[in-house]
Amino acid sequence: MHLLAVVTLKKTLWHLVRWLGGPGLIVLGVLDNSLVPLPGSMDAATVLLSAAHHQPWPYYAVMATIGSLIGGYLTYRIGVKGGKETLDKRLSKKRSDQVCRIFSRYGFWSVAVGAATPPPMPIVPFLIAAGALRYPRGKFLGALALGRGVRYTVLAYLGSIYGRHILRWLTRYYQPLLYGLIAVTVVSALVGLYYWKRNKRHDAQTAQNVA
Repeated sequence: MHLLAVVTLKKTLWHLVRWLGGPGLIVLGVLDNSLVPLPGSMDAATVLLSAAHHQPWPYYAVMATIGSLIGGYLTYRIGVKGGKETLDKRLSKKRSDQVCRIFSRYGFWSVAVGAATPPPMPIVPFLIAAGALRYPRGKFLGALALGRGVRYTVLAYLGSIYGRHILRWLTRYYQPLLYGLIAVTVVSALVGLYYWKRNKRHDAQTAQNVA
């Protein structure tokens, strides 16, 4: 049932983005930078819309970046309101502490580099950490805009240049690619859940031993 729900969601979102065009990237960007990200979906949508040439490719790069900024800022606000406990609930205590240490050391660049790096590089934990550690809002948005702007500019440009080849290839392999992406997403989620539960048990046992 979970796999069916993911398949349905992916198809629905893709049809919505194709119908809305640039504004659809804003909707997808908000979701992709939320607590329930959709790995690879934003990149693929930016490339395919740019390949269709309905608008100049910089338009799609800008719209994708705007969507990411809105979604990223909402996640940042969740970190501000919930504090580090929000990150502890999403990750194991050990992993949460590691993310906070990395962010405390690199700050701006931990967000910018994470935003520019494609999956499976996780960005959401650093968005939450930025809020939880009360990183200045202006610097946070600047880092996120830099990373996402570079990433989507490159993707939109490549989509505009190699558009015909991309569209021809995807027309032939759309279904296998879609289900392959969904399978990778589900497997990654299950593996992450397994390690999260294992680390939680380990932290609980450690706490009992200390007590």
